[in-house]
Amino acid sequence: MELLNATDMLASYTMGTDKTGRESLVVVVKGTFTLPLNGSMPVLSEVQVPIVEADQFSGEPGFSAVTYESEYAPFKPRCDVLINGSACAAKGKQVSSLEVGIKLANITKVIQVIGNRFWFTGTGSIGVTSPQPFNKMPISYDVAFGGIDDAHPNPDKRDAFMANPFGKGFHRNLQNELVHNTPLPSTQERGKSVSYPDKDYKPMAFGPIGRAWPERAQYAGTYDQAWIDDVFPFLPADFDDRYFQSAPADQQCDYLQGGELVQLLNFTEQGKTTFTLPKIEVPLVYFRTKGDDEHLKAVIDTLIIEPDKGTFSLIWRSSLPLKKNIFEIPQILVGKKSKGWWRARTLGKTYYPSLAHIAKARESVDE
Repeated sequence: MELLNATDMLASYTMGTDKTGRESLVVVVKGTFTLPLNGSMPVLSEVQVPIVEADQFSGEPGFSAVTYESEYAPFKPRCDVLINGSACAAKGKQVSSLEVGIKLANITKVIQVIGNRFWFTGTGSIGVTSPQPFNKMPISYDVAFGGIDDAHPNPDKRDAFMANPFGKGFHRNLQNELVHNTPLPSTQERGKSVSYPDKDYKPMAFGPIGRAWPERAQYAGTYDQAWIDDVFPFLPADFDDRYFQSAPADQQCDYLQGGELVQLLNFTEQGKTTFTLPKIEVPLVYFRTKGDDEHLKAVIDTLIIEPDKGTFSLIWRSSLPLKKNIFEIPQILVGKKSKGWWRARTLGKTYYPSLAHIAKARESVDE
């Protein structure tokens, strides 16, 4: 199959299967833009960030937070808004705590970022050291509340904080030697200080949540013996497409249309950063071997903001259910072509955008 990309962005395709077993052809378009710090409009970046083909992690896969999830999800019912960045105080200023957040559409999320702290233990008590000052503090689920309590010599007494097994600060066993001088998380909810290592706190970050974490796994469906016997290898009947959302629930909104105002707080040295999302339509034409072609418009279902890099990326997605297989769609057009291109296609001829292209084609034939 041939994919014709008439945009200045990146485009690719994959196959998807829904819980009925029907296959779809999924087209993903990704555009990377400069993050304006002076109120100007974003423009396409000279370097376009590739479409992520497999999950990427901050450290060892399976033992660290996901930084970028595969961008080939077959479908997302809502838009994920993700931020890979750091809490930034004003230039040259040291702070012990900082509020960091985003406002976009129905999303308003502000978290508290705190300097490095540690648990200390005394006679029958557990306390927290004063936070160390910082100018810039990375934000991720690696430094949010959570973690694995695996220091106890008895394996039966080890535990994990399943809402974020890669974080910091969690302890089920409170013996002095297991808790003392271990780190606390660098992020927490506003007004809800992390004060006890064995309590249930909400992990706070802006990146993707793990596929196996309860907030997301609840939508994965039931994989029991009945599924093995009667449904495998297809998805279970109670699978919910919300599983494909990689952002936490408080970072999801309706599909973005472009033109929305984004407000960031303390992700850059200037404090408040405000910009407007570009309004770009991405039409698609699925050319069929038989029957009428399909004209669709891709939707924006992912926004990834990277303040430390000075960029953000938008991802458009389109999905076409197939009647039989992928061979019924020999060609896909992403974006818009000229009237001349369409006329040449109708006549079954090769389209040349200029006389120079015709001359070059003839030279190739002569050679």
